Amino acid sequence: MKVYVLFFIIMFSSCKNEQEIKKDIKVENQKELIVYDFNELEPLLNIQDDKTYVVNFWATWCAPCVKELPYFETLNKEYKSKDVEVLLVSLDFPNQYDKRLKPFIAKHELRSKVVALNDVDSNSWIPKISEEWTGAIPATIIYNKSKRQFYEQSFNYSELKTEVDKFLN
Repeated sequence: MKVYVLFFIIMFSSCKNEQEIKKDIKVENQKELIVYDFNELEPLLNIQDDKTYVVNFWATWCAPCVKELPYFETLNKEYKSKDVEVLLVSLDFPNQYDKRLKPFIAKHELRSKVVALNDVDSNSWIPKISEEWTGAIPATIIYNKSKRQFYEQSFNYSELKTEVDKFLN
């Protein structure tokens, strides 16, 4: 009897450990999605260092947003050496993070930092981002320690590059 119990315990423990290992591997291969409320996001909109920041507000359900994302990705790649950092702030609904947003990030192989903003009090935080913002997306902030500009528009790559270059001169 003791042998059978010991055998069962060893087998159960082995299966559990194997499942935990598989779970850990899956998590390592999956891009983590950081979810912020506005108070947590706000410091990322006001960093005072030597970099220029490009913060794009977008969602997977917004066709103009999706169309311009490759331009932000190209900018992120080509301007990294110029101390430019791109942050993509998803405004997707929380119930869509697993079904839509995470698969979108993986499918499109987004390399820019992506965070999700989950804060229902948009009437409070939208004017804190810009008094000019009606809440429409896509919307973008470009800023550094000496200059800040808000854009409620879509960009092509040339337009985006032109605006960022204004911050680097």
